[in-house]
Amino acid sequence: MPQSFASLYVHLIFSTKNRESWIEDEWSPRLYEYVAGTLRKQNDQLLIGGGMADHIHLLISMSRESSIVDIVRNVKSNSSRWIHENFPGSTGFAWQAGYAAFSVSRSALPEVRQYIENQKQHHTTRTFEEEFLAFLERHELEYDPRYVFD
Repeated sequence: MPQSFASLYVHLIFSTKNRESWIEDEWSPRLYEYVAGTLRKQNDQLLIGGGMADHIHLLISMSRESSIVDIVRNVKSNSSRWIHENFPGSTGFAWQAGYAAFSVSRSALPEVRQYIENQKQHHTTRTFEEEFLAFLERHELEYDPRYVFD
């Protein structure tokens, strides 16, 4: 086959370090715009980003040349630098060391998009920790609760 094709979608979730409430409603739309630009430079596409003050969800269409580890590293490092440069009171801001990445089928994109859009509603009844552990369990990922959160 002379060409290569890929249809790769991933739902990324990661929190701020110690799940501290750093991401403010006033500037979070700008954060997701910045993340979208970072992804475009790697030939990836942010389909939707959303979250709460202590964590984010990103639904990404990956290019065939990308790897999840490169995407996460670039998004975290660039967005962290952008936050420090643009918001003077954020010198203590950092992302958690880890992340979760879940594959998404094309047919499930609307459901995942809606889930990310409705983060504020979800978090009226469950914490980030509860949400995150539910994702791990739903995807049957083994984990040691002592090391899930930093």
